[in-house]
Amino acid sequence: MKIFFLYFFILFFLSCSNTKTIKIDLENEIIIPKTYNVFKTSEKIIIDGKDNEDSWKKSIFSEDFIDIEGVIKPKQKTNMKMMWDEKFLYIFAKLEENHIWGDITERDKIIYYNNDFEVFINPNNHVFSYGEIEINALGTEWDLFLNKPYRLKGKADSKWNIKELKSAVFINGTINNPNDIDNYWTVEMAIPIKEISQLKDPFDYHYPKSNDIWRINFSRVNWDYELNKGKYSRKKKNGKYLPEYNWVWSSQGLINMHVPENWGFLVFSEKNLGSNISFNHSKKLIVEQTLYALFRKVSFKEFRYLKDLKNNSQINFENIVYNNREISCNFLKTETGFIINAYDYNNNIKLSISENGLIKNLTND
Repeated sequence: MKIFFLYFFILFFLSCSNTKTIKIDLENEIIIPKTYNVFKTSEKIIIDGKDNEDSWKKSIFSEDFIDIEGVIKPKQKTNMKMMWDEKFLYIFAKLEENHIWGDITERDKIIYYNNDFEVFINPNNHVFSYGEIEINALGTEWDLFLNKPYRLKGKADSKWNIKELKSAVFINGTINNPNDIDNYWTVEMAIPIKEISQLKDPFDYHYPKSNDIWRINFSRVNWDYELNKGKYSRKKKNGKYLPEYNWVWSSQGLINMHVPENWGFLVFSEKNLGSNISFNHSKKLIVEQTLYALFRKVSFKEFRYLKDLKNNSQINFENIVYNNREISCNFLKTETGFIINAYDYNNNIKLSISENGLIKNLTND
């Protein structure tokens, strides 16, 4: 029996000593999204593209939008604000624009080929099953559903239409007139809460309560333009369209809006507009965002080679320190793909993510 335990100990020691440890830099990869506390209104809101109601006057505009990667300051200002009632989530956005133009008039066409405003919304606590709404300065809408992000082989469904969605645009200037300088255009939306709640996976509709959290982000697509016989169009160079600008509320950290784990937090409050509240996220947030950042490294970036290791191969990463939190992570190759584990021992948090992009909580709460 003693020989058996000695043999087992030697095997265990050798297996541990053969586990490779590699260094990883996530300093610029971990994104802690912004948070917006959305208050209730009891006032009837008319969707006309204007924020004339008293409730809108009391609601709080967001910070200025930033470049999607969070580095470059946009050349034109964008802000949004939100509120809600029993039926709708209301969104109002103001987009400063010197030249307001658009030419897409058919619903569910690719609206971002014009300058547009976009809403990405997910009622889940994971990255699957979410909606997207786009609108241009002509008020043309495109709403679509994604079962999961494109990077995870998700597919977009443009036949999905949000019932009772309301939207309107107001223009301070003159659209499609190159002979003057415009000021701004605004977008107002009323998004049916019940319709978005039906995206919950698994379906679990309930009326939002205080501190319920959805994920949301906003993008403004803006193109350099050129004029051809007085008509606006996207600018070309050497026969190719110049790349668009992407300005967002909460930084994505990369040029891709379909990274739902980096969207902001929409926190519902039962309190009336004008109230003061604070919201503290779970201590799991930093561990989750660290795990997502590592997942992207392994799935799509420089650590993709780990997916080619032999089954049951294990890799340890050097401890990651973020905001004074120390997180231990390791990689395990499995028959179906891989598992990445993350541990914050000081706070008794243990999470994992597999090749499908879904996080599991391994902590006994």
